Amino acid sequence: MARDLIDLHIHVGGAVAPHVLWSIAHQQGFKLPFKDYWEFCDVITAKPSRVKSLEDYLGILHTWTEKIQSSPAAIERSVYEIIGKEYRGSRVTQIELRFNPMKRNLGGERDLDHIIHAAIRGMDRACLEYDCRAGLIFCLDREFDPRLNGILVDKAIKYRSRGVIGIDLAGTEKSAVELRPQEVDRYREMYDRAREAGLGTTVHTGETHGTGAEGVAAVVEKLRPDRIGHGIRAVNDERVMALLAKAGTVLELCPTSNLVTRAVSGWDELREVVRTLLDRGVKLTINTDGPYLLDTDMAREVAALLEERVMTEDEVDRAIAVAREASFLD
Repeated sequence: MARDLIDLHIHVGGAVAPHVLWSIAHQQGFKLPFKDYWEFCDVITAKPSRVKSLEDYLGILHTWTEKIQSSPAAIERSVYEIIGKEYRGSRVTQIELRFNPMKRNLGGERDLDHIIHAAIRGMDRACLEYDCRAGLIFCLDREFDPRLNGILVDKAIKYRSRGVIGIDLAGTEKSAVELRPQEVDRYREMYDRAREAGLGTTVHTGETHGTGAEGVAAVVEKLRPDRIGHGIRAVNDERVMALLAKAGTVLELCPTSNLVTRAVSGWDELREVVRTLLDRGVKLTINTDGPYLLDTDMAREVAALLEERVMTEDEVDRAIAVAREASFLD
């Protein structure tokens, strides 16, 4: 019997089908420097020949998909299409979509509230048509001025009763290890404010070899998030894994994403990472990150983990149960 799946970590920018993005771009009169549709598909897919790092992956996201989605009509259709496709393709009955509204308003040319309202409309339409539940997570950005991130937190709180369920902190971690705890301090007040307003909290950290386990520890100790996006480098430090297990912090595992961005060298390393985390009592969930950008979906993520013997059937079922328990949806 097919499982009803849940995806807690999926970015709007990486989850819209190429033909939908192509349609949106032409509908908006967006000038594309491509000869035809197939060249466009090639450019917006994270193929191993072009993606050597997380920075390469994010470059595709920021250069094309976010720009094409930068209007109320575009973000509404994007959110609507993602939820329907994930339900039809993988029986994802619960989904938490994350995006940065400020990266969809053309640097202030579009009204931020109109972008947010449009995303909510797209989500409501999809949930009405399909037997599923959904929520939106707003991504703060490490590259942003604190004032802009503060506005995003304000907007998330404002729309708490309309379907916005949490905040995230995204972007690459570039600071030196010894400075990272001080950098994390910049977001403490924002996370406290979001938590007090009833929002869920998650943070991207510990995704690549260069970030180490120290960043994960700093995030857990200072921001106290409910969940961590990726966090796989916690395996480098027994103390950090013990900290995660004790705090009950849930990791949002994204297998294909970690393979494509070279966060792990291959299935053998991923298997070792997952086995170590499970052995230390760290809670894990299974997610897609960006289905179309990575050419995957939830069904394929689960199938690959089983086929590569990263997880057993019972462990997959447990990860799905953990995801439902850790969901920010009421």
